[in-house]
Amino acid sequence: MEEHVFEELRWRGLIYDHVEGVDELLRRQKITIYNGFDATADSLHVGHLVPLIALARLQRYGHHPIALAGGGTSMIGDPSGKAAERSLLTLDQVVANVEKIKGQLAHLLDFEVKTNPARVMNNADWLLSLNLVEFLRDIGKHFTVNYMISKDSVSARLERESGISFTEFSYMLLQAYDFLYLHDHFGCLLQTGGSDQWGNITAGVELVRRVHGTPVYGLVYPLITKADGTKFGKTETGTVWLDAQRTSPYRFYQFWVNTSDKDVIPYLKFFTFLERREVEELEYAVQTQPEQRQAQLRLAQVMTETLHGRTALSRAEQASQALFGGEISGLSAEEIQDIFAEVPSSEFRKEALVGGKMNILELLTASGVTKSRGEARRLIAEGGAYLNNRRVSSPDEQVNGEQLLEGRFLVLRKGRKSYHLVRVRE
Repeated sequence: MEEHVFEELRWRGLIYDHVEGVDELLRRQKITIYNGFDATADSLHVGHLVPLIALARLQRYGHHPIALAGGGTSMIGDPSGKAAERSLLTLDQVVANVEKIKGQLAHLLDFEVKTNPARVMNNADWLLSLNLVEFLRDIGKHFTVNYMISKDSVSARLERESGISFTEFSYMLLQAYDFLYLHDHFGCLLQTGGSDQWGNITAGVELVRRVHGTPVYGLVYPLITKADGTKFGKTETGTVWLDAQRTSPYRFYQFWVNTSDKDVIPYLKFFTFLERREVEELEYAVQTQPEQRQAQLRLAQVMTETLHGRTALSRAEQASQALFGGEISGLSAEEIQDIFAEVPSSEFRKEALVGGKMNILELLTASGVTKSRGEARRLIAEGGAYLNNRRVSSPDEQVNGEQLLEGRFLVLRKGRKSYHLVRVRE
């Protein structure tokens, strides 16, 4: 018997909580489901991937997905999980953010399939035209203040000295109204999201029940945490974005490659569509051959190809090999700067470097890779000096313009892993 989507979500560890009856609903019929995402930045980040990929899973099982951009609610700000109120955006900022994010969703959801194509909607289309008095009379009357302050997103802020503004306090009503609107106009029966959205989602479930007396449902996924206690989706250089201009495909690839052994199997379940058998095989590899990092490499391959395409994956893999002696020629200037951003570097004027004015012996010394010409000579004699990952055979080898990568860089290496980036300026 074919496993249905709720069972798959459970196996993948994605069921954190749900309104009773969701299991049977998903088994019984193909339904319309929505998941909201905020538009407070012009890109989604890896933290958004769990609910959005789960929405794609639901679509693959025949359900009808709506990705709801919070064009209206992003102008208010969701207090869930926030210690303080965030800065409010202008309407123009929100509209611009939504347009950029739409393109990223196309990597995850299928907008072309005829049976159940994904849809992107923007709650600004109905929230911005609401009449305040009518909204308070027709929607606000269904919620008591006692009910609202009992929700974690509100009660946590009330305990802080800064409190919560009426603006953010009203956020729950707006998200609840979204569910009512999508139910009335598109027959939406299920809202999904991260576990921090449970209070907002159940408020929507309650609103539809009170207005129409009909049941709708909610399901939330766990918030992803790392085994070492640090925040998922953050690196030393900041947030890992889906936009290649914010986080390059190389750094995106490296983010997944650097996943710990404790986290990699849960991440394969959360973020990929790999089948159970392959995940179990990779889990065995982690247990028996952890040094080969097969699971991490597979995770990085799948995620990079999904979000950035096969060509970007190939270049990211080539760039990754550059730090292990792989081919460097063919990499772009941006990729070279990305790969060697954290290694020591030095800068030379082009006229002082090429055209027979400096040999490799002098370059190794002048750049600080070796402390003296004698050390540089011994390094070359022992086969431990490399220029652009090619072994240097003679101390008399001249530096020339053809060796410059993208006309701007040279990569020196001492031994197996000690790199140095030479920046060349006119």
